[in-house]
Amino acid sequence: MTEPGAHFEGHWEHFPHVADIGIRGYGRSLEESFEQAALAMTAVICDPARVRPEEQIRIRCEAPDRELLLVQWLNALIYEMATRGMLFSRFEVHIDESRLTAAACGEPVDRLRHRPAVEPKGATYTELRVEKCKDGYWLAQCVVDV
Repeated sequence: MTEPGAHFEGHWEHFPHVADIGIRGYGRSLEESFEQAALAMTAVICDPARVRPEEQIRIRCEAPDRELLLVQWLNALIYEMATRGMLFSRFEVHIDESRLTAAACGEPVDRLRHRPAVEPKGATYTELRVEKCKDGYWLAQCVVDV
């Protein structure tokens, strides 16, 4: 078993789902797993490396448990992307029990540079999991409707 933090870096991945796309964030903390899940969602749309973290917005949400908080967080990001016409590539999340406060950094969509593939419609409860794994790391995942 690897000691938490030894050589681990937070990361994200997609997982297969019949009609939509699964996103998964891993982190050394609950917050980092939420940040990585958000980055995975950006990667559904475009290459996050193409998104410059030029503008910062603040997001707050609340839910009765971690799983619902993940869905609220991702849906808040989807709302901000849609209403502001922005993409985000850097996230700083703070969680205090049932409350999440975050900074999301990004820029307005540039269709030529970003080449957006899809527009996410919403984070769902399908395959929703937020848990601390046996190795001490955190997992945050769900399916995003595209």
